[in-house]
This record gives sequence, structure tokens and C-alpha cells, in this order.
Amino acid sequence: MQYDKIAKSYKAQSVQTASPGKLVLMLFDGYLRFTTAALNSFDEKDLTKKNEGINNNLIKAQNIVTELQSSLDMSVPGELPGTLYRLYDYVLYQLQQANLQKKSEPIAEADKVISELREAWAEMLIQNPTDGNSPSVDSQPGSISLQA
Repeated sequence: MQYDKIAKSYKAQSVQTASPGKLVLMLFDGYLRFTTAALNSFDEKDLTKKNEGINNNLIKAQNIVTELQSSLDMSVPGELPGTLYRLYDYVLYQLQQANLQKKSEPIAEADKVISELREAWAEMLIQNPTDGNSPSVDSQPGSISLQA
């Protein structure tokens, strides 16, 4: 369908032209989209489809968290980078447990953390859209620099 091509083109264009701060927000949104899809898979009647839906979506969410974690600039002074690193570890652990045990509770725990981080990041972007002294993202893709 022509609409599919247009939608894919629009999505690619929005990612390519987004600011680094907006890209981080998009990663948080993608994470939440995948965990919601995983949670919806728990309602699937077909056991194979249920397990595939849970597994595939949780793996995608884990990949996003791994990208967020690996792009932290640990050389930034202060406790924030280390704290975020540990929070991402916690989220990854919860997603792994949810996938192994096929339980939704760990997903809810992980979603709380990511939702709070997403809200804080969105607020920071609104409060300081171009302020160099606020938490920001390096211009290098995949490198988040949190400057105090």
C-alpha cells in the first residue's frame, strides 16, 4: 500500500531531523510502546503467539534500555550517570524476569521507572530547550551527556 510507504518515510524523516534530546524521548516512547505490546500479548489465547509476542516485544524494549544505558557519559561528574546506569540495570532485570517467568508484574515495575525518567526528560526539554548548562545529549548519536 502507498500509505505504508508514506508512513515509513515520514517516520524515518522525523528520526533523522529530530534533535538529540528529542531522540532520547523517542527511545523512551518506543520502550513504552513495546512493553505495552508485550502486556497485550498476555491476553493472547494461542500459547505460541502469546509467548512470541511477549518475548519479541520485551527483547525490543531491552534493546532500547541497553542503548540508553550504553550511551550514558560516565565521565560526567556527580552521581547522576551512575544512578541512571543502575536504574537501567534494574529495568533490564525486571524485563528479563518478566520474559523468563511470563509474568506481567515485573513489566509494570520497569515501566514505572522508565515513565518517570521519560517525564523528567520531557520536562527538561520544555524547561531548557537549548540551555547548555542543563542535562543534554551530545551531538554524537548514541552518546548521552548529562551535564550539571
